[in-house]
Amino acid sequence: MKQATLAIIAAALLGGAALLSPFSSWASSCCGGSSGGSLTVPRYARAVADLSFEAELYDGFWDQKGSHTADPPGSDLKQYRLNLGYAHRFFTDWTASISLPYVWNDNTYSGLSSQTNGMGDTTLALSYDLLEDKTPLKVYGFKDMAPAVTVGLALLVPTGISPYDDPKSSFDITGRGFYRLDGTLLIEKALQPWSASLALAYGMYFERSVNREYGRYVQPYDKQLGDRFSTSFALSRSFYVGTGGDTIMATATYAYLNEADVSYNGRRDPGSGFYKQSVGTTLAYSSTDHDWGVRVGWNHAIQQDGWGENFPTTDIFSVGVRYVFR
Repeated sequence: MKQATLAIIAAALLGGAALLSPFSSWASSCCGGSSGGSLTVPRYARAVADLSFEAELYDGFWDQKGSHTADPPGSDLKQYRLNLGYAHRFFTDWTASISLPYVWNDNTYSGLSSQTNGMGDTTLALSYDLLEDKTPLKVYGFKDMAPAVTVGLALLVPTGISPYDDPKSSFDITGRGFYRLDGTLLIEKALQPWSASLALAYGMYFERSVNREYGRYVQPYDKQLGDRFSTSFALSRSFYVGTGGDTIMATATYAYLNEADVSYNGRRDPGSGFYKQSVGTTLAYSSTDHDWGVRVGWNHAIQQDGWGENFPTTDIFSVGVRYVFR
């Protein structure tokens, strides 16, 4: 039981920084920001810089059958992440972005205490605006209901500390240790003061050879993490502040994440995959010219049986600031 619990914790620390952002509804058609793990740039701008801080607090887990179990008494598991992102628009409809996380782990579990820090995994993304939301202030016909559609590719680069480097335990890791290529789709629609977005991503990990685990050399083998699917839906409402045009946007989000079983030397390991469901809320402020914006958010894994499997339940508290370059 203890080994299974530690495996779940390891999966959390490996995948925590790569989960869907609770700010995925920050619409590119409005203010720029983050969507599905990559930055977006509003069409009137040439670039966006984004800085955010996240505190992820662990509180129990779902086992392989989907039953929720509390952590042992005295446990205190936390991960903090500082995320620096930059996105640049070019050729009108194309956007390239990079996201660099720095991770702190602060954990106490079954009498074991550990505090470590290091780079997380880097994300490089390229997206194309397939359709633009040209909705006027008032809808006059069916064509005004057409949403903005963005397609893209995102590459996860293993720049973090993984089990295949030289950490002492699963509490020390800050990255997956694998490259992953995601195909992404973002659909957004604004009908003032309301807006909605749907983000989808499907990713495949590149197989790699492993000859070391937690600093100990082992018989070499090939390992491949399971395909990853994630989706989030967000509904937002904007409120104007005063007479200057400043805006506050309130957002509610639902997210789903699934990763299939791991394979060793081409053979699948049944029961090694996971999935989780979570809900979240965000409050974002944007200046009149939309150049500056700040936000706070909360993402909550539903701590009940059947809402996840083989993964921890966490609360993620976030604050962020972004600036748009025209």
